[in-house]
Amino acid sequence: MAIIYSYPQGTPTLSDNVIGSQIDPITEENKTVQFTVGQIAGFANSYSLGYTVYTALITQTGTAAPVATILQNTTGGAIAWTRTATGRYLATISTATYTANKTAVLVTPGGSGNKILKPEDITTTAIEFYNINTQNGNESDVIEATTTVEIRIYA
Repeated sequence: MAIIYSYPQGTPTLSDNVIGSQIDPITEENKTVQFTVGQIAGFANSYSLGYTVYTALITQTGTAAPVATILQNTTGGAIAWTRTATGRYLATISTATYTANKTAVLVTPGGSGNKILKPEDITTTAIEFYNINTQNGNESDVIEATTTVEIRIYA
């Protein structure tokens, strides 16, 4: 048998096979078997990490409500973004709830990074954010393009 790194690399498709081992539930022996890339992807997507997640790219200008381009939402609820005052926003969830002391909010600034969106208060139905201009410390009504918000709700 050749050394594994001596094989050429390829680009997988869903129907490609991968060799692996699987423990037989009766004999507890390791068996060498084939899995398709699609089967592995399906398993990975169904595996629970212990939380649901909402990830979106957020932009906003002037007095308009923020616009979310949703990348992933497994929370079971829709999240609506509203502007409540200069540089103040709410992410209100329907159907599901943000769990007290088990909701984490991660924000990655977009654009030039001169304005940073920060979570301030989390209730069971809404997360309040404020947007700060790092150059003068004032709240700002411009959420820079490609600002990423990830909300994780742990079980």
